[in-house]
Amino acid sequence: MDDSKRFATPQEEITFWRQTAERFKHDLEDAREELEEFQISSRELEAELETQLEQLENKNKELTSDRSKLQTENESLREKLEMIQSNSFRKQTELEDELAQVTAYKDELQKYIRELEQSNDDLERTKRATVVSLEDFEQRLNQAIERNAFLENELDEKENLGETVQRLKDEARDLRQELDVVTVKKTTPKETLHKEPGSPDPTKSSLSSSPSSTTNNTPTEGSNKLVDSGYMGSQIIASTPNLKRSGIKASLMSKLCKGPAKKW
Repeated sequence: MDDSKRFATPQEEITFWRQTAERFKHDLEDAREELEEFQISSRELEAELETQLEQLENKNKELTSDRSKLQTENESLREKLEMIQSNSFRKQTELEDELAQVTAYKDELQKYIRELEQSNDDLERTKRATVVSLEDFEQRLNQAIERNAFLENELDEKENLGETVQRLKDEARDLRQELDVVTVKKTTPKETLHKEPGSPDPTKSSLSSSPSSTTNNTPTEGSNKLVDSGYMGSQIIASTPNLKRSGIKASLMSKLCKGPAKKW
């Protein structure tokens, strides 16, 4: 009780305490209602929590089984990983060995390529020198062919001239023999009548003197006839045997080929 409160009359004090009791009663009822509501909500919450707990326990069991499965899988995966690592290490070692072999083979190939390039350069230089030598040989061969053709023409002219001279000699000899026979026939009757013993036979003297004179005059006559008849030119070339030309060409080519071969 508060001493500071002073009541004038007992009735006021009763009223005051009555009002206070009613207020406390009302608060008590409110608190009781709140307690009941709290108990109801707590029971509901407890039931809900129990349900959640059961669910969580079930879930925990599932997770535990999953964990055991995962552990088993993890162990198997670890074994597989170790096996793969060992295989990969072995494979890596093999690949490193192969890489070393390939690198060595590559170095050998590069060395061989450099040698081939050097040989190619040498062959190109040899080819250029050979081309120059062939051009020189071709030029000299063309000059030799031209000179050979000129010599063949001269040789053909010489052969034709020899044949013409021989033919003219034969014709002159035949004509001389015919002339001697005609002269003997004409002079024989008169000379047999006037012939004296021991005198020389004019027929023999004429026969002995005529060959020298005719032989000395024959080349001149033949050459004059040759010039007049025009045996210089196309007839001389046309009458040349092909076998002689081919033989001279072959001999000249063999000499020319033997000459440059010694220089090379």
